[in-house]
Amino acid sequence: MTVDPARLSIGFSCLGHAVMHVLTALYLTIVLGLERDWAIGYDTLISLWTVGAVLVGLGAPLAGWLGDRWGDARMMVVFFVLTGAGAILAARAEGTGELMVALAVLGLGASIYHPVGMSWLVKVATNRGRAMGVLGIFGSLGIAMAAVIAGALMDWRDWRAAFWVPGAVSLACGAALLVCMAAGLVIGGADGARGAKHTAAPSRGDLIRAFVVLSVTMVCNGLVFQSTMTAMPKWFGETMTGLAGGGLLGIGGLVTVVYLFASVSQLLGGVLCDRYPLKRVYVACLLLQVPLLLVAAGLTGLPLLVVATVMVFAGSLQIPAENLLLARYTPARHQGLAYGLKFVLSFGASPLGVLMVAAVYDRFQSFYWLFMLLGGLAALAFVAACLLPREPRAEPAAAAIPAAAE
Repeated sequence: MTVDPARLSIGFSCLGHAVMHVLTALYLTIVLGLERDWAIGYDTLISLWTVGAVLVGLGAPLAGWLGDRWGDARMMVVFFVLTGAGAILAARAEGTGELMVALAVLGLGASIYHPVGMSWLVKVATNRGRAMGVLGIFGSLGIAMAAVIAGALMDWRDWRAAFWVPGAVSLACGAALLVCMAAGLVIGGADGARGAKHTAAPSRGDLIRAFVVLSVTMVCNGLVFQSTMTAMPKWFGETMTGLAGGGLLGIGGLVTVVYLFASVSQLLGGVLCDRYPLKRVYVACLLLQVPLLLVAAGLTGLPLLVVATVMVFAGSLQIPAENLLLARYTPARHQGLAYGLKFVLSFGASPLGVLMVAAVYDRFQSFYWLFMLLGGLAALAFVAACLLPREPRAEPAAAAIPAAAE
């Protein structure tokens, strides 16, 4: 059977997206078990992820720069190995200091994925919108499965198993990619875009304008996404006791339901991006989030589960448009670096989101004001997105460059 290097490369990129989100979201549920086993407060324990969350953003530009020059496939191997190693180190931690260091290693490894994995996919995919949508599904599945994986492994054994089992899977994925590279079955991804549809080159003024606008929207979206994901296990545990039951698996299951339902939203968003102007799709999706965040702040029980599900769906719907807008206003040879800078802003907002969750919960012992604040941030992102440049006219697509495997 003949293996298509482009499809296999996209497959590893999608797998990496799922693995990255599983490993970076595990601790948000594991912390509930540690709160019980170590007898330490939630606000203190959740803050241990702050350094790792900072590194997820700060490490991204260097990772993207290395991917542009060394090859995306090689950097993806480093991603799988370093992230898996961080999870296994976390499983062996004997105190808060060791756990914080292990989570920092995990965060540094995770910083590689988005600038490298997304750049890799953009370089080898022809229908970028649809490919970005499929990539997003894998990421959403990773987020969705993280809570239930962590909850199930803790209920089955302990919190250490919830780290080392996914960590071992990540190491195995890195080994598999290395074997495929040695066999010449994947595209290295260091030589620019292949077969993408082209539009007229934007002016310098539009480039600067898009950079400023997207900087604002990506920070706001990053804060909304990271704060929601951080707070959700604790939020559901306190407001949906009748639905979740008494175990961590029940809480993890509800979080999984939310993110599983939302997982298809990025495919829908990608299809919309292939059919309609990117700015129009982006602005509409951002507007949709505002009322949902505000309404969710005051709900409990089943109504909260329904609204939270739609809220996360709407938040994920805009991601393909945002990523394709960034690619639209970045030269192909610098796309890895551009995606890295994006995640300095969006995932760099992650530690602020973690600290915001901890501070609001410590002050009010609830998440009402957190989601009111997030609704305001979503409104700011919508207003900023309205200032994006007009869509450029489409040009005939350039002939695809034959995909030569490395």
